[in-house]
Amino acid sequence: MDTLIVYLDETAHALKMLTPMLTSGPNRAPMRWILIACTPRVTRHASKFVTRNARESWRSKWAEKAFEQIVPLLQARGDKVVMQIAKGPLCEFTDSMLAQHAGSRVLDARRPKFGEDLQPVTRQQPQQHEGVWGCAAALAGVGMLVTAD
Repeated sequence: MDTLIVYLDETAHALKMLTPMLTSGPNRAPMRWILIACTPRVTRHASKFVTRNARESWRSKWAEKAFEQIVPLLQARGDKVVMQIAKGPLCEFTDSMLAQHAGSRVLDARRPKFGEDLQPVTRQQPQQHEGVWGCAAALAGVGMLVTAD
């Protein structure tokens, strides 16, 4: 059984990436999908007033909402789906998942965010350094477009 580990943080973006992979045919082998939810971070200021249990409860509810749109689509094909929530550094989490499921492939279906560097999910994944300079370059480009008229 082919296993695919999928990291997701937004359902719509993940569905755009997964839909082309959902081909069905008579010779299609069943797959095991391991969906890993990368929940949004709670701000430092909000975390002062929220207990650890409340944060964990919010993370699990957020993940359930994300999974409820994707899981039925995958299970309709007869595939097995495992759902988890990412904890800790993603590279280390991926290493432990690959140790449990040898021969698995990893798909990073997280939506890139403007001005924010996403944490890589594997050690081989190139790190995108957009950060402040990416924002500055985009603003300079918009400024050039505005002044060109």
